[in-house]
Amino acid sequence: MIYNAAKQSTGVSVSNSNFWIQSQRPYSPEAVDLALQRWSGISDPIRVEAVLVPCVMEDEPKVVSFNLSENEHYMVDIASKLSATDSSDVLVSRTVGKTSSEIRFYFPAPDVQLVSDLSNNVVGCRGDGNINRVINKRASYISGQTIYGDAILANVGYTRRDSELQTENVTLCTYYRILLGKMPDGIYKISKDSILVAELPCVYSRTSWKGPSPRDLLCSFCRLQRLSEPYFTVNRVSASCNVPGSAVCSEEMGSLKTAKQSQCAKDGRIDKENPDVFKCYVKIFSKKRELLLEYSTDDNWSKESDAIQNSALKVLIWFNHYFKQLNTHMEKLYLPKSTDGFTIYPNIFLQEFAMCLSVYGKSSGGDSRTCSAVGPFTMDTSQQQLENSAFLTDIDGQDSGVFPSHGSLTCISYSVYLLMKDKRKKYLLEVNNEFEFEIGAGAVRTQLESCITQLSVDQSASFVDELSDRDLILAAASELSPDLSKISRDSCVLEFSVKVLQVTEPMEDRMEKALFSPPLSKQRVEFAVRHINQLHATTLVDFGCGSGSLLDSLLEHPITLEKIVGVDISRKGLTRAAKSLHQKLSKKLLMQSNVPAAVLYHGSVTDFDSRVYGFDIGTCLEVIEHVEEDEASLFGSVVLSSFCPAVLIVSTPNYEYNPILQRSAMPNKEEEPEENTGPCKFRNHDHKFEWTRAQFQHWATGLAASHSYSVEFSGVGGSGEEPGYASQIAVFRRMTRDQEESSPKEDDPRQPYEVLWEWANASMPSN
Repeated sequence: MIYNAAKQSTGVSVSNSNFWIQSQRPYSPEAVDLALQRWSGISDPIRVEAVLVPCVMEDEPKVVSFNLSENEHYMVDIASKLSATDSSDVLVSRTVGKTSSEIRFYFPAPDVQLVSDLSNNVVGCRGDGNINRVINKRASYISGQTIYGDAILANVGYTRRDSELQTENVTLCTYYRILLGKMPDGIYKISKDSILVAELPCVYSRTSWKGPSPRDLLCSFCRLQRLSEPYFTVNRVSASCNVPGSAVCSEEMGSLKTAKQSQCAKDGRIDKENPDVFKCYVKIFSKKRELLLEYSTDDNWSKESDAIQNSALKVLIWFNHYFKQLNTHMEKLYLPKSTDGFTIYPNIFLQEFAMCLSVYGKSSGGDSRTCSAVGPFTMDTSQQQLENSAFLTDIDGQDSGVFPSHGSLTCISYSVYLLMKDKRKKYLLEVNNEFEFEIGAGAVRTQLESCITQLSVDQSASFVDELSDRDLILAAASELSPDLSKISRDSCVLEFSVKVLQVTEPMEDRMEKALFSPPLSKQRVEFAVRHINQLHATTLVDFGCGSGSLLDSLLEHPITLEKIVGVDISRKGLTRAAKSLHQKLSKKLLMQSNVPAAVLYHGSVTDFDSRVYGFDIGTCLEVIEHVEEDEASLFGSVVLSSFCPAVLIVSTPNYEYNPILQRSAMPNKEEEPEENTGPCKFRNHDHKFEWTRAQFQHWATGLAASHSYSVEFSGVGGSGEEPGYASQIAVFRRMTRDQEESSPKEDDPRQPYEVLWEWANASMPSN
């Protein structure tokens, strides 16, 4: 159309063989004088860096440079780098990245022969318009339009506001950050200025979420993928008995109806007095408004904004899993099971993400085998906590006694280096002087969190970890050495230096401290101490000891114990416990106090180990709510039938007390609960359930009856009157057996637990 219009216009001429449109009118004398004056004052040319993105996928992007002078148009240099005939053969893409950016792709025009038929006012391509150039998949994916041949990503040109040539270097770091920004977690990483450390959190909480909200992240992701805006549908529903997913209005005798069994998800979606709750459904459409993904859930939320944000996060996590699996073998990419709540429309989905598959997948793009298997795949939306060991070196600073714990907001500073294994070279990749995140929310890489939970405030340490994806390293390296683009996973590792700056205790602890003095944690310890001394117990095992807070606190009280044992599945928690117990026992030894023997075992509390059989007392304080309910029942059965302690003390939050706790913890008027805002939350997002008094007593009495134990109920926090204690406690007591009767477990040789740390009685530690 432009060619044809120029052909019929006066004052310009066009060529039948290329795209030039030239003015036939001479420049005015004033314009000539102005140009001569500017050119005469020009000194050195301007050096500008750009990135060449080859169309061949096997070829790596590389940095190219231009020497621009003002007496020649910059397109001449770009045409030269692209081996184009002249600047008329170079096409320019839309802007890439931010709207204020002038970064664009420059690429050679495809070879087409123009045929002009002015009588019919037509100009077009000869034949079927066959284009003799290969599509540049990477450039096309980033820009959202079809780009042919090798392309140059550059930031150069004139703006409407300024007649001067504007330039800015575009490096490989710029290119890989643009690519990262199109990933589901990329915008979050970039917004946190933490590419190698930050991860998309697995849970959303208004009080602890930092950075753009999940809804904003999902909207940005859809825009960058050239999809339509996500569609959110929020329904206000009544939590009556006949509504699916609603709370149970009444309990039937003999039936244990928990939050989960009532189909109400965690974070406390049960309320008998405030029946109205919110559900949010999400739909993702193609740019042609064709449905490609929809998410529905039975989860209820007390606030409309929480429903939207949590549903948006679930969709983001789904996309993140999808993108992460694109670099795996296609046979393992998709699983036949459908993901709860997600429905995928494969044909539309593949059509929209075809370019994405070809860019990120290891297999060649467009292969029909990779497209036929797309569909819903199994995904665990909760962050899988891998127990990798972080080897700490050079721990500096005094132990302040303030450690990060699950749910706490922790502020750190860190540096990340690329360390060659031969230690001849070391590159600084990323520095962050103030980075805040929530422990246990999956907001950072696993190794880093494992390290941080072993440090107290003002302590620092270093450790090494395996290499991240190469694209992430290149996106993080702002001052990139050319050597980094050729790094090998076998030749280098990442070295992290981290310091804990501040720890804000979890919301659960803040709620308890706002209402109770001493805090509930101390009241639970005092409860255990009373029973220890009443029984004259000499041996104690703490099931699910975590970082050893109970064992550590027991040493501050006069007790009859001669041996204490902790069992936990978490190595990083046991490492913390060992450090704390070692310091406390060393002080008691110097004071010539009675020092009990101590052992920390790494293993599951549902696996029997004969070394922990028949202890005087067992404890399990605020642990069972962190596992699924069937696992809590399995734990109770294994402990009472196999470990057989004389007394077992189990505590867990009383869900009925939550409204009192949460009202006392409201930081400002904006957070005050409104009338009819729906169910109160669980005390911690990691809780898989929280039981009412009736539910807890049903669980405990069933276990006691099945394993020859009696059980009595008590608690700490509050008077015990309605709605009961804040922390409810069951004390199991083993029935007296006949003297001739013995348990078969006494002779069971199984010892699956690993001794992680041990302190021999009245001596220095043996491990």
